[in-house]
Amino acid sequence: MQLVCLDLEGVLVPEIWIEFSKRTGIPELSRTTRDEPDYDKLMKYRLDLLKTHKLGLPDIQKVISDMGPMVGARDFLDALRRDYQVIILSDTFYEFAMPLMAQLGMPTLFCHKLEANAEGFLVNYHLRMPNQKMEAVKRFKQINFKVIAGGDSYNDTAMLAEAHAGILFHPPQNVIDEFPQFPVTMNYTELRAEIDKASARI
Repeated sequence: MQLVCLDLEGVLVPEIWIEFSKRTGIPELSRTTRDEPDYDKLMKYRLDLLKTHKLGLPDIQKVISDMGPMVGARDFLDALRRDYQVIILSDTFYEFAMPLMAQLGMPTLFCHKLEANAEGFLVNYHLRMPNQKMEAVKRFKQINFKVIAGGDSYNDTAMLAEAHAGILFHPPQNVIDEFPQFPVTMNYTELRAEIDKASARI
């Protein structure tokens, strides 16, 4: 049995925090782990910013629902799910991702959770587990799935390395240079072709 695991942001939907920053006009929300490697510090910074700007969860979900998936993502995913079992592994949060999941046909998503108070303001976040992408792939292998994984960035490389076959999708040049062992694809046609090649090989 074969399973395809895909990252979400940068593969099927835009980078949510960066796009959210643009759409709200709050440039500080575009900070990522490249700017602040301490994820806990970064998330608390983001939650404080949302509170300062009085953006509650319903406001955030409305903005995110207006983003939409990347061009061609829904067709790619629909076709892929006809031939493979597909699970999305992401470090985003269900409360952010669900409006976009609805536009992608509600694929299975493993990610994290946010906590809102009675007024709808976000007060905390809860990681499902550390390194959840890699750990999920490891567990799928233990129950006899052959796993093909696709992702776009540095934080996907542990998942790609753990899978039977890992594929980069439209990655930045520094990731291409540092991880030459993974084939590089730049569009959905190329990604599907690499998935099919891996499927025939593993």
